[in-house]
Amino acid sequence: MLDMQHVFEKIRELIAAKKGVSQETITMAQSFEDLEMDSLDSVEVISDLEDHFNVSIPNQEVLQIKTIEEAVNSLSKLVNA
Repeated sequence: MLDMQHVFEKIRELIAAKKGVSQETITMAQSFEDLEMDSLDSVEVISDLEDHFNVSIPNQEVLQIKTIEEAVNSLSKLVNA
């Protein structure tokens, strides 16, 4: 069982590296848009997360993920399924 905090930490790590910002500035409440990520950036981060956690989020669901919290929830459900 993987907790949501671990998933969130991994998302923060990937976004911080991609955007060149401090992990501490990234919160669950933020959207990818808040972080100045375009759709390609967000799809790349989600793809990296799928690889890291060895899961696959359906494409239709990927397109609907707009916030960090939505990404954490989607990944947590799949990882813990």
